[in-house]
Amino acid sequence: MPECLNCGGSVTKQYVRVFAPTGMDTVRVCPNCPDMIREGNDVREAK
Repeated sequence: MPECLNCGGSVTKQYVRVFAPTGMDTVRVCPNCPDMIREGNDVREAK
């Protein structure tokens, strides 16, 4: 199962297919990352 690069949490293949950047096989952040959020094509720290 794919893992989040930020927290190491498990994510589904469907989540990766939707939210992973082109060419990556996992995501940079997931819904379980309280300190980081996706913003467009970038990832930033939560305020």
